[in-house]
Amino acid sequence: MGGICDGRVAIVTGAGRGIGREHALALAAEGAAVLVNDVGSRPDGGGADATPADEVVAEIRALGGRAVADASDVTDFEQAGKMVQRAVDELGGLDVLVNNAGILRDRMVFSMEESDWDDVVAVHLKGHFCPTRHAAAHWRARAKAGEEVDARIINTASPSGLYGNVGQSNYGAAKAGIAGFTLVCALELGRLGVTANCLAPTAVTRLVAPVMGGEENIPDEVREQLSPRWVAAVATWLASPASRGVTGRVFDVRGDTIAVAEGWHRGPEGPNPGDPAAVGEVVEALLAEARPNGDLDGRDDPDRF
Repeated sequence: MGGICDGRVAIVTGAGRGIGREHALALAAEGAAVLVNDVGSRPDGGGADATPADEVVAEIRALGGRAVADASDVTDFEQAGKMVQRAVDELGGLDVLVNNAGILRDRMVFSMEESDWDDVVAVHLKGHFCPTRHAAAHWRARAKAGEEVDARIINTASPSGLYGNVGQSNYGAAKAGIAGFTLVCALELGRLGVTANCLAPTAVTRLVAPVMGGEENIPDEVREQLSPRWVAAVATWLASPASRGVTGRVFDVRGDTIAVAEGWHRGPEGPNPGDPAAVGEVVEALLAEARPNGDLDGRDDPDRF
């Protein structure tokens, strides 16, 4: 197996199913050795099953690639460190970290339990930090030793985190945090030879199928239009040496379209009167000039709020 990632070593978290599985298979098809990380939990984060990760590894090996399965908990700082070291020890190095693991516990904010918030934020946001911290330390040590580093961090946000979605205050907050985390990583790690980018994918997976009416109600043409393989194609290019000049970006990927999510910018401004009674007039004038917030497709929607 050879291609644009030939000779590279990648970790993909949450790689047993869905988008993560497609990332792992696409990377392997382009020549990367892959550590397939997945605890095998249910969509809500409960339970554990090594089978999905083992099956992805078997599929990669059957095609002539190199892969190992890993069940480290990405929210556990020590386990994440051991996962990074395992890629180095067993696969010969580390060039790419794809942070993808995630769970869902959708509820309206007035019904959300504390554990729903804590667990979703932990898996998504801390689950990005822990592997990234250890991978970054590894690349920094290599750079300080005089090695040329050409490494990649590819994070996973969501349209929910960029544009907002009802019932997902925990998930949306974590995903927005991941987008911000990506920008900081790009700033901090660029001098080491590490790029950091982020995907905000829309794809048919077991996590989002219930929101789309259930697995049995999704037409085949929609499954193809929103197949995870479209997202994996972008991630695989970002993992390759060809993407060296791209960092600090968030890509909204939906089927056969790729968009650059442009993020927060300072918009119209006016004088602050320093008098609460007079603030309203200034704010109303600014809002009349400002671009409206986007809908879940990232399109201007003046009627959303």
